[in-house]
Amino acid sequence: MTSQVSSPAEQTDGTDETVVGAQRKPVGTKDVRRLDRVIIRFAGDSGDGMQLTGDRFTSETASFGNDLSTLPNFPAEIRAPAGTLPGVSSFQLHFADHDILTPGDAPNVLVAMNPAALKANVGDLPRGAEIIVNTDEFTRRAMQKVGYDTSPLEDGSLDGYHLHPVPLTTLTVEALKEFDLSRKEAERSKNMFALGLLSWMYHRPTEGTEKFLSTKFAKKPDIAAANIAAYRAGWNFGETTEDFAVSYEVAPAATAFPPGVYRNISGNLALSYGLIAASRQADLPLFLGSYPITPASDILHELSRHKNFGVRTFQAEDEIAGIGAALGAAFGGSLAVTTTSGPGVALKSETIGLAVSLELPLLVVDIQRGGPSTGLPTKTEQADLLQAMYGRNGEAPVPIVAPRTPADCFNAALEAARIALAYRTPVLLLSDGYLANGSEPWRVPETDELPDLAVQFAQGPNHTLDDGTEVFWPYKRDPQTLARPWAVPGTPGLEHRIGGIEKQDGSGNISYDPANHHFMVRTRQAKIDGIDVPELAVDDPGGARTLVLGWGSTYGPITAAVRRLRTAGVPIAQAHLRHLNPFPANLGEVLKRYDKVVVPEMNLGQLATLIRAKYLVDAQSYNQVNGMPFKAEQLAAVLKEAIDD
Repeated sequence: MTSQVSSPAEQTDGTDETVVGAQRKPVGTKDVRRLDRVIIRFAGDSGDGMQLTGDRFTSETASFGNDLSTLPNFPAEIRAPAGTLPGVSSFQLHFADHDILTPGDAPNVLVAMNPAALKANVGDLPRGAEIIVNTDEFTRRAMQKVGYDTSPLEDGSLDGYHLHPVPLTTLTVEALKEFDLSRKEAERSKNMFALGLLSWMYHRPTEGTEKFLSTKFAKKPDIAAANIAAYRAGWNFGETTEDFAVSYEVAPAATAFPPGVYRNISGNLALSYGLIAASRQADLPLFLGSYPITPASDILHELSRHKNFGVRTFQAEDEIAGIGAALGAAFGGSLAVTTTSGPGVALKSETIGLAVSLELPLLVVDIQRGGPSTGLPTKTEQADLLQAMYGRNGEAPVPIVAPRTPADCFNAALEAARIALAYRTPVLLLSDGYLANGSEPWRVPETDELPDLAVQFAQGPNHTLDDGTEVFWPYKRDPQTLARPWAVPGTPGLEHRIGGIEKQDGSGNISYDPANHHFMVRTRQAKIDGIDVPELAVDDPGGARTLVLGWGSTYGPITAAVRRLRTAGVPIAQAHLRHLNPFPANLGEVLKRYDKVVVPEMNLGQLATLIRAKYLVDAQSYNQVNGMPFKAEQLAAVLKEAIDD
């Protein structure tokens, strides 16, 4: 879904997470209240279609022109028992008429499809929030399954909220009685009824969803018609029922975006598009060797759709085969990629080391998740940084790049490709589940804005022996980048040795010489240390004595927290790292400017450990490893305490 935005201004007034003011105006028999932002959470069983419901609401919100940020939250089990707390699936959407950065700390509206969804999420709601519950699911058995001795809809425990009891299942079945569907089939459309109701409440466009349903169920026209009917019934219910006396408007965020064509995009989709763009800018075929793993599998799914761009995808039998095939493709002259999550990086470590030794360009994309081991497949974490930095045998340095928002995954993929191709090295790209599944508006770039990644392959001999013979030396280096030549197999005269055993400098012959090994180790490290990365930008309003330093997906919550503090008159500086190896050249100087450095991370302090070791700075670590992103209010309180301490 794309939309055209014409205003060049960008609003950064620091009100990302502040309390919403409201204006009311009468329209017909029902009032319309104007809000500047809303946070909605859809919650139900994993089979209730909450992700689809949230995705459709998000798409219509994007087409309307609001700024937005989303947080899908899946059960960790493939199919947890229905009606249980572990089986609850939710989708949170924060949308506004101004620039926002996070999915929001606390929902203004909760749609709970059953008792489990209510119990799992009600603790996150502020007093006065609206709760829409599907009363049909509040049976004695369903309530007892999650520990409700009495009905929360009747015992007064929800008196602090605006409760809307709606028999969603009954209303959906009644709306679809003209269709030749069983009751069970009709009940499956209750999520569309809920979507229609919420679309009415917040004046969302409807045409896109109806078109989507027609397309999705094109081979089952009766199912398509039933879902559209349920969707319209939900809309009409909101319009006619007395329980919903107010609807809400959130104006488009026209001042939040520079002019351009925009679309809603998730991190994994943006990363996929970035890889395709990189291959086109490098004029190289794109090869993905991958083994499916949550939350990285969507990249494999997406790239498999783009054979028309010269993309080849290989679903391997395991993680090791996936990276082995990718490294072979790199040897053959492709832009080679392998995608995985933390457990897969461990399995790929030997082949990453081989890529370091062979000095071939290879992108290793790690969509981080909770660990250790299998851990929390559907939850987010930033705990693979030290694995990316050191998780190989021997001295095997690898550049590390980390995107900061879902849309930024596009740019991070291009940057990782630039480094890999220019310096002939594997590169680790560290995204995470929060970025991968979350979404936000993305301005589609013009082709002339993309970097030139053109590669020059070796064409002939590059070295003359003492006897005058011209030969090809595979480890003769570029004096600027220390990159070795990239020779495509089959090119006459470029035959050379390859393998994991240490190479002789220049010739690439096998060498056990201690001095040569020392030199090669130092040279490979110097190549990584010499990578040209931009200096670290610091956002300092002046007078700040505390710096908050982050990396990866903490950007949104950190920036929202910093805005809150500055709005309250508290000076604080902020910097965010994209390049984690090598660090920007000015990082040490930046750190020394401030009395205090606070590093929030979704791990137990991995970046803080690196900062302390390299720069001897007493960085204060603030950590969270609960599978969820930071909340802005939480970080603001921590940063204020650090400043006042």
